[in-house]
Amino acid sequence: MKALWTVLGIAFVVVLLAISGYNGIVTKHETITAKWAQVENQLQRRNDLIPNLVNTVKGYAGHEKTVFEEVTNARSQWARAGSVDDKVKAAGAMDSAVARLLLVAENYPTLKADQTFLQLQDELAGTENRIAVERMRYNDAVRDYNVTVRVFPGNIIAGMFGYKPATEYFKAEENAKAVPKVEF
Repeated sequence: MKALWTVLGIAFVVVLLAISGYNGIVTKHETITAKWAQVENQLQRRNDLIPNLVNTVKGYAGHEKTVFEEVTNARSQWARAGSVDDKVKAAGAMDSAVARLLLVAENYPTLKADQTFLQLQDELAGTENRIAVERMRYNDAVRDYNVTVRVFPGNIIAGMFGYKPATEYFKAEENAKAVPKVEF
């Protein structure tokens, strides 16, 4: 009889650990979803600011047609993106297009003094900082989740319920890793 109670006690502890492990995995998976929603909110905020910035720059640099087309295409790519992977790629394309737009703006001294442009540029800079923070938080949540579903005993519990490691991390673009050249 004592052996039966011991077996039942061990089984009870194992079931409690499995429930706890499952709940932890679900919580971390939902955290990834919430963090991704925050990234999307900030990316959408940037996409809402871009047309105003583009129109302001267009007034000064109307002949820079390719830059404006790149920004428009990047915004369209974001609107069409359905999956997280597509949205990550679209966000990278927008990063690149906005950087080129701001480079064009640097060539127009009058534009750099325009109040509307300066305000939009400040809004965009603040949004870019928010995006960076939210991307970092998202990457941290993905890492935490991945560790949980890949280490023992989480890997067993995750496998039983069909949870797989998330693979979507935000990474810096290759050209963003280059050290900028400053000349006076």
